[in-house]
Amino acid sequence: MKHEYADRIGKVIAYIEENSSRKLDLDALAGVSNFSKYHFSRIFAAVTGVTPAAYVTRKRLENAVRLLKDTDRTVLDIAHSCGFESLSTFNGVFKRRHGKSPSELRRELQDRNFSLGDRKKREEPSSSYEYDESAGNVNHFLRRIWSMNVTLKELSDLEVAFVRHTGSYLETGRAWETLGSWAGRNGLTPERQQFIGISLDDPSLVDEFTCRYDACVTLPPDFEREGHTGVSFKKLEGGSYGRYAFYDTVDKLALAYANLYGNWLPGSGYEADDRYALEFCMNDPLRDPEGKAKVDLYIPVRPKDELIPL
Repeated sequence: MKHEYADRIGKVIAYIEENSSRKLDLDALAGVSNFSKYHFSRIFAAVTGVTPAAYVTRKRLENAVRLLKDTDRTVLDIAHSCGFESLSTFNGVFKRRHGKSPSELRRELQDRNFSLGDRKKREEPSSSYEYDESAGNVNHFLRRIWSMNVTLKELSDLEVAFVRHTGSYLETGRAWETLGSWAGRNGLTPERQQFIGISLDDPSLVDEFTCRYDACVTLPPDFEREGHTGVSFKKLEGGSYGRYAFYDTVDKLALAYANLYGNWLPGSGYEADDRYALEFCMNDPLRDPEGKAKVDLYIPVRPKDELIPL
């Protein structure tokens, strides 16, 4: 199964390399892989170690360096031919990667004593394994999650009230406070209802401060929705989910997701579909003796042979 995932991501990489000078959007890349567009970025990053956007940028920069070295074309012409929307965007991305402007690098490339191998590299880790080796304090966590015990669960549709937070996923406390106060006033307690977090955006694709997060509480069948302020209502779609019981600090959730998508899912016989992943909150980290979050992560899945509708 893992080889199949690698092959499908390999097709995306080949597509990027053949079309890097064109406008590439996430929907098109997800379509090449036949993965759900909602989960595609996480799967790509789990397999390659970088996000699709980072890979596209890296390929464009590689092409730009080659053209700077081997041609006399202007920097503006190179920027456009490599797929950058503007010269200012190209200059900014280039300088962050190489520590110098395209013109400066071109001059140095013309100096035979200059070697690209001497530059300071600013690259993301190439795989979750390398990340494990370079970050000693998470080794134990990654070893544990690689041997994770994931169970398949069927969920019914859930009617929920929710409060939306926009901003960093590490700062969702205010949304939970607002929801918790409202829920308490309406008799919706943790003993009777389920509290669920939903991360609506991938922070590797969306600016951290524009990420959306819904703090939700399930509703009893006869709950009266009229006359409430400060909350909204919606239905969460049920179906098949892979469930992993997470217990660690909140900042490790991203690693949990990466390894669910990169290690468990490829060998599971299932694929992620377009429903949102759900985080069933089982405790209050602020009241936990170790400050850890107990969360049941639910990854939406379908049998592998069910293709995504076009």
